Amino acid sequence: MLDEIDAVDWGSIPGHLDWYEPERAVRGLRALAEAADLAQAAEAGSRLGGGGVVHGHSAAVFPAAVVATPLLLDIAQQGHPAARDTALGLLDEALSCYPHAGYTRAMAPDGTAVPICCAIAHHLRARTDFLVGLGERGKSLLADAAAHWRFEIRECVAGSGGTAAFGILAGCLTDGVHAAEMHLAGAITVLSEVTLEYPLAEGSLEACLRVIARHPGELPPGAMLLPAECGDRVH
Repeated sequence: MLDEIDAVDWGSIPGHLDWYEPERAVRGLRALAEAADLAQAAEAGSRLGGGGVVHGHSAAVFPAAVVATPLLLDIAQQGHPAARDTALGLLDEALSCYPHAGYTRAMAPDGTAVPICCAIAHHLRARTDFLVGLGERGKSLLADAAAHWRFEIRECVAGSGGTAAFGILAGCLTDGVHAAEMHLAGAITVLSEVTLEYPLAEGSLEACLRVIARHPGELPPGAMLLPAECGDRVH
């Protein structure tokens, strides 16, 4: 785990110059991974929460939190119980805090600039089994992550006043009309009216969304939809 932490060039990750401190990120994560008691875990958490992945006093989250999320989950899974609790607390804080202007997104492998909260939520959902196994604490974290949904378009069919988009929905899209960002090949398009066409079948991720005033050609397969409100989150 220490090798994975050291392999990251934390200084190259963008962040507000007055608040983000890369050294706090790497030293805090290393200390948390090695923590053997409550005091050591608390000290490591203080480093990470004071400019490493978040700045707790100002309630700000940094892009480094996205890179740190899988590492914090590894620490929660493999580390001391006190380190686990500290890691989960930092993840909860990172998901709920707002980023500074100019540092609101993280780059996905395909070059898409994803809102920090959505990128963190995606990592959390990848560890669903582990988090559920932790009980209420883990389930609460997943419930918070569910609000940062993502929908991958697989197929579209023209309909009255818009398009029915079929695909895979991760997270929870509530009833009502929502604005969404459509991400494709690094480009972002805002869709002003998206609704869930019908409730998901139990245990299934397959869903149908209606995109109002858009035709199928504007919604290509492989495009990813994310909540537009997440892209507007600014500290």
